[in-house]
Amino acid sequence: MKVKSPFLVVNPKSYLYGQKSLELAKAADETAGEVGIPVLFTCPFADLRLIRENTKHVIVCAQSMDPLTPGRGMGHVLPESLKEAGAEAVFLNHAENTKTLTELYACVRRAKELDMFTIVCADSVTEAKAACCLGADAVLAEPTDLIGTGQVADDSYTIDTVKALHEINPEVLVMIASGVTTAEDCYNVIRLGADGTGATSGILKAPSPAVRIREMAEAIKKAGEERGLL
Repeated sequence: MKVKSPFLVVNPKSYLYGQKSLELAKAADETAGEVGIPVLFTCPFADLRLIRENTKHVIVCAQSMDPLTPGRGMGHVLPESLKEAGAEAVFLNHAENTKTLTELYACVRRAKELDMFTIVCADSVTEAKAACCLGADAVLAEPTDLIGTGQVADDSYTIDTVKALHEINPEVLVMIASGVTTAEDCYNVIRLGADGTGATSGILKAPSPAVRIREMAEAIKKAGEERGLL
């Protein structure tokens, strides 16, 4: 599974589920189809199939997974079950669900076996560099203490992080998202060199989450066009 730069991640975490999650996914799906950039939509495991079967354009993304193979593993999240349910991408090592280095490496390998796009989270540039070495498709480099604050990391953080990660792997996609709230935030991080961004509270707390998704996607597209990515 390949995801082109620039892209947007709509990440409701576990604030939405079932019908509410589907409603927002449909709005994101419409935006993805009309704006024409990749839009990833995360959802609880139980909603993956529901959303996949009712959307056409969004890339359905699991919130995590475990590195097991079919067989024993009661209570763990089997990668094959996610793929079968329609997940094309997976988040790994989010601050709310961290993994050991050994687990993370095994998960990235399992995802590659199933052609699933991996976004590995890191709360420091050092961790982000390690994620590059593990073979992640995209690295979400975000200071954990900024998540949900509405405070975006300063410009130098984005510029320096992109440079540092591309020195290790020029092909890795770099995602900057902590504190991203507005379309202007999205435009700025893509303009500064990031490949993707996204939000949770910035979308869910907006007067209209559907409108906010479209505003963000359009801002990302504009910055991508200015950089010659589109």
